Amino acid sequence: GDGVVAAVQAPHPDVVLMHLHMPRVPGLDAIAAPGALPEPPGVIALTSFGTDDTVLAAVRAGASGFLAKDADPGATADAVRRVAAGDGALDHAAAGSLTRHVAGDPDRGRREEARRQLAVLTEAELEVVAYVPAGLSNDAIGELTYRSGSTVKAHLGRAMAKLGVATRSQLAVIADRAGLEPGTAS
Repeated sequence: GDGVVAAVQAPHPDVVLMHLHMPRVPGLDAIAAPGALPEPPGVIALTSFGTDDTVLAAVRAGASGFLAKDADPGATADAVRRVAAGDGALDHAAAGSLTRHVAGDPDRGRREEARRQLAVLTEAELEVVAYVPAGLSNDAIGELTYRSGSTVKAHLGRAMAKLGVATRSQLAVIADRAGLEPGTAS
C-alpha cells in the first residue's frame, strides 16, 4: 500500500487493481494516493468481503470500480476496459450496496450491531481482529502488529469467545460489517 504512487508513476497505467486489505497502509488510503498524481489511473478496488460500508468507502476514496477478489476473469477484464474508458465498474453486489446507500442505508442497523459487539474487545484484540478479513495468518498478523503468532492466536481466541463465534470467517464478517480497518482499532 505504501508503494502505490511509486509503482504507478513510471509505467503510467490506465487502471490499477488494488486489494483493500494490505500491510502497512490501509487499502482506502492506498486507493486515494494515486489521485494526487497529475494523470491518475483509474482504480478498481478488490476485496474478499464487500459490505455496504466497504463499497461506499472505496468509492469515496476514489475507486472507479469495485469487484470481489474472486471475480470471473472475463468480468475483471471487462471492468478494466470500462474504467480505462472513463466509466465505472461495479459487480452486482457493489451496485446493490450503492443502491441501498442512496435509498437510505437499511444496513445501518447491522453495522451498528457489529460495532456494539466489537465494543467488548480490548484494544489489542481489536487490533488483531482488524486483519482477519484480509485472510492473513496469525504469523502475518503478528508481523504487522509486532506480536508473536501465538499471541495473535490467543487474542483472536479470546475475541471469538467474547463474540460467541466459532470460525475466523464469522469473526471476519463482524469486523468487516463494523467497518474495522487495520490501524484504526485504537
